[in-house]
Amino acid sequence: MGEINLKWCLLIKNYLCCITVNIMDIETTKLELIHLLLQTEKESILKKLKTVFEEEKGDWLDEMSEKEKEEIKTGLSQADDEEYKASELVMKRFDK
Repeated sequence: MGEINLKWCLLIKNYLCCITVNIMDIETTKLELIHLLLQTEKESILKKLKTVFEEEKGDWLDEMSEKEKEEIKTGLSQADDEEYKASELVMKRFDK
């Protein structure tokens, strides 16, 4: 039984090391990009980078399901009709 636990521990350790390396790689890449960004004087590169980020950003509303959109509309309608409770009252209800 101990041998199985040891194998699982080693597998988990290796997995966590891989995650750490990936995070470190991402952070290193970010720092390298920041360095390059600060060094460049080419407006064309800056425009291209900005376009990449804008395209990647997208509109969060487009990613919502129809049900989520309907729930938001319902909530906004209720707020317009003043069918809501002050946050203090809600927080007081859950305060222990």
